[in-house]
Amino acid sequence: MLTVDIPEDGQLLDLLAHRHPASVTIAIGSSPKPTDHERVRIALRDAIDEAAERLAQTDIPKDEQKAVISHLRAALDDDAFWEHQSQSILLLAAPDRREAFRLPFDVEDRVTIGSRFALRALLRAPHHHHCAFVLQLSKRKARLTELLADGRLVEHPLVLPDDIELTFAHAENAGQADRDRARGSDGDQSERERYCKIVQDEVVRIVPRGTPLILATSEDLSAAYRSRSTHDPLLDAAIPAHPDSLDDNRLVEEACTILEERKKAATETWKEHFGELRSQGLATSRVSEVAAAAAAAAISELRFDVAADVPGKIDEFGRVVADSDDSALVEDVVAHVLQSGGQVRAVRREELTDGGPFAAVLRFAVPTPA
Repeated sequence: MLTVDIPEDGQLLDLLAHRHPASVTIAIGSSPKPTDHERVRIALRDAIDEAAERLAQTDIPKDEQKAVISHLRAALDDDAFWEHQSQSILLLAAPDRREAFRLPFDVEDRVTIGSRFALRALLRAPHHHHCAFVLQLSKRKARLTELLADGRLVEHPLVLPDDIELTFAHAENAGQADRDRARGSDGDQSERERYCKIVQDEVVRIVPRGTPLILATSEDLSAAYRSRSTHDPLLDAAIPAHPDSLDDNRLVEEACTILEERKKAATETWKEHFGELRSQGLATSRVSEVAAAAAAAAISELRFDVAADVPGKIDEFGRVVADSDDSALVEDVVAHVLQSGGQVRAVRREELTDGGPFAAVLRFAVPTPA
């Protein structure tokens, strides 16, 4: 698995509530390959230098500027942090704090300075589900690979018995042994299930629960493996090719197609449910109504456009009002929803309804403030 730092809701709320004029956010691409780490450190050092130059142009006290840059540079010497990297780094610093996150997707390289941290990428992290495992299974092959967010494959060796191939061997002693192996199509079923049980026990040891597992099995083993599998979710869709014939390029292509189709189906089901709830007054995508519902702790589920940039904040009456230049309504709404125990999911604009930045499922209907 790629190294990922996912904040708990309490930590995320603390970051969302943070305010200080010398708050610096650095987003930069990284790499899980150790050979790339020196290149990434150099890029991060350049970004820190940029932050220092921009801070120097402000009226922020020099001692606060120095503290921020000191926190940022400390990340360069954090060997434990650099031992395992992911696709991107999000580095946050203010005079009294530093936070570093490794994220499993690409980000736009950017240095941001304002009164709050730029946390949009961090809000995306908990629901980034582009990772899956693929099991290629035949009588001659049992191979487990992990599909990473960047499309690379990482093989996870399965520790199987040395004599596992004997599972399918029939006795050749004309029935004189104490126990002959089963023969024929009915008898072979028990051998197939025994073989699949051995493999699946090793698979569930490796694959984290909740991570999609995709099968590429020979026709004779598909039903047997599914009957023995205890992994959730084992996807119904399978790669339509014999596992022994798959090269890695096709494996990635077929797996990505299955994951994308699965995501599309889930999104369409959610949209239908959202429409039904909206007709009952229990869902909305209007910005003013979402803000009012967030302020009233009425949102049970919020989905928002990860790329949306909406200025403003929610006032004490639940209205959207103008604020400072670095105000961010999306983050304000997210904070309200998390504080009230609601669920939050960052998605692409096309996965929402009506082309707006929000889609909220409500616990109860809330009137929009005048």
